[in-house]
Amino acid sequence: MKQVRPKKNLGQHFLVDLNIAKRIADTVDEPYQELPVLEVGPGMGVMTQYLVKKPRPLKVVEIDRESVAYLKATLFLDAPEPPIIEGDFLRMDLTKVFDGQQFVLTGNYPYDISSQIFFKMIDNRDLIPCCTGMIQHEVALRMASKPGTKAYGILSVLIQAWYDVEYLFMVDETVFNPPPKVKSAVIRMVRNEVQHLGCDEDLFKRVVKTAFNQRRKMLRVSLKQMLSDEALQMIADSPFATLRPEQLSIERFVELTNLVEKALCSDTK
Repeated sequence: MKQVRPKKNLGQHFLVDLNIAKRIADTVDEPYQELPVLEVGPGMGVMTQYLVKKPRPLKVVEIDRESVAYLKATLFLDAPEPPIIEGDFLRMDLTKVFDGQQFVLTGNYPYDISSQIFFKMIDNRDLIPCCTGMIQHEVALRMASKPGTKAYGILSVLIQAWYDVEYLFMVDETVFNPPPKVKSAVIRMVRNEVQHLGCDEDLFKRVVKTAFNQRRKMLRVSLKQMLSDEALQMIADSPFATLRPEQLSIERFVELTNLVEKALCSDTK
């Protein structure tokens, strides 16, 4: 069967280096060696061929019909029921993938929707104790960055609130067809022990996004769009007033969120 044509509208960059494919596939082995695996965007199965050899259940989700047909005619030719879910990962009910069982998420993620994939992971964090895979190098750096660094931002805080992020290795653009214009990196995220942040979690996300949308400004300025002048005075009178968002750890963002909630409540009285 002829190979699949990479489609620009799907952000497809097919990995062609078998050594890299195996290295990524092997990232699912720790720390959960027995959980099922869900691969997002298998394409022509360059990574799937190594995942399928592991002694654990595997399913793949693919939105591209041509790729689905290719997988059925090659890698899963002899499978009576190919473990392929044809559809959009972002629209899936993940509780139905393995009948409510936890699983490891992996893939060579499309760059243009990788952040959305990880936000869905966060929303399903009780189902996904581990996530590995390949993404754009700069995004990987942001996800793994610590407070006080230039790369520290929205993704850093929202993901690290629930997962420990490990930057594993960089991947050169020449190992793809077609080659992307940027370098890639492989990451692993493992669920931490946090069960509740100690604040309103929806408000936490809003505060983090609002603060980093004006990351060069002090918090007393960037939070203006959320609060009335009277409520904002509570921020101005706090130790947060002159800080910028990259200076705040996750714990400090929780404190800030609780202060913002108190300020918002004062507006309603």
